[in-house]
Amino acid sequence: MKRILFVDDDSMVLETIESMFQNTRTEWDLRFASSGSEALQLMEKQPADVVVSDMRMPKMNGATLLNEIMHRHPKTVRFILSGYADMELVMHCVGGTHQFLSKPCDIAILQSTVRRAVEMDAWLNNDQVKTLVSRLATVPSVPTVYFQILKELRSPEATLDIVGATIAQDPAMTAKMLQLVNSAFFGLAQKLNDPTEAVMHLGMETIKSLVLGIHLFSELESAKGSRFEMEKIYHHSLATAAMAKRLAQLEHQKREVIDVSFTAGLLHDIGRLVLIANLPEQYAEAIARSHKDSISLVEAERATFGATHAETGGYLLGLWGLPVPIVEAAVFHHCPRACQNHGFTSLTAVHIANVLEPNREMCHNPDLLPQIDVEYLAEAGLADRVSSWTQAFSPGHAE
Repeated sequence: MKRILFVDDDSMVLETIESMFQNTRTEWDLRFASSGSEALQLMEKQPADVVVSDMRMPKMNGATLLNEIMHRHPKTVRFILSGYADMELVMHCVGGTHQFLSKPCDIAILQSTVRRAVEMDAWLNNDQVKTLVSRLATVPSVPTVYFQILKELRSPEATLDIVGATIAQDPAMTAKMLQLVNSAFFGLAQKLNDPTEAVMHLGMETIKSLVLGIHLFSELESAKGSRFEMEKIYHHSLATAAMAKRLAQLEHQKREVIDVSFTAGLLHDIGRLVLIANLPEQYAEAIARSHKDSISLVEAERATFGATHAETGGYLLGLWGLPVPIVEAAVFHHCPRACQNHGFTSLTAVHIANVLEPNREMCHNPDLLPQIDVEYLAEAGLADRVSSWTQAFSPGHAE
């Protein structure tokens, strides 16, 4: 049974949460703390799988509490509830929390978010995935400039110039970003010469995602894996990101879902890159097994490594503290029904984009390429949208 810890200094809030979560008592062990110190004491006795903390609490605020939990109990999934525009406090959460929830938070949304985290935790704590990750000698880290950009984006004084100047502090990152944004992939009408122009044309959230993606891909370039395979995955990931973002726009999703869809698409195959970079011979064996036995690459990965690239990538993204929807899209992009999340989400966008992306690696048997999960779409009430999505990304289709 999964243990969920709610932390809030308002007893009425805790009573409301306890009442609304009564229907989960048979599957979750609910615990409540009225202060950060009490929460840490409960965690020492028996660590919780998920912690949901209010931001504003006396003596120890939610940001400090979650950062402390991150260091003491790194496997715990951490959420912050904040209804205040105190950016300084919020910035203390960077890296310490997996997701922010705005107050007042609808109980149904809170319950759904916790449920998704519990489901994700089962994947991230998979012993086979942990064993596989322990064999990896080269694992990229999240760049400092990414956290600096997060800080700027959460500041009320954030401007294009400030974010551009933050990126410009890293000359190598700047060069790679400008090379990418000026490529045919983005199809800009004019050449961009500095990061500020890139932010202006592509938007802050897209640039933030590119900073993260470029860094992670770049750190793996010098590894011993096949440069050709890595290049294919990189271009596939960029195309999937753009398509996932466009799908979210076609479905008239909120700005947050659109932006997360791009980031999730960019990072959905990070597990493949990490496996190729660290275990190239074994990954070549997995590809050969897929061809020989006429099974999907995901099945061949599991037979070879005991885990798939999706699970490996999701595990790493979770360790890096990226938002749960991004981790969710990485883990479930081949099997979205396992997520049990209804409606259109960033996972939906990435799942569809991954299938429709036209430049996927060639396969000796097209039937082994990823397929759209029609049952998942039917359960989500989206089955009738497939033809429209397919048409939107067909060659020669006019926007």
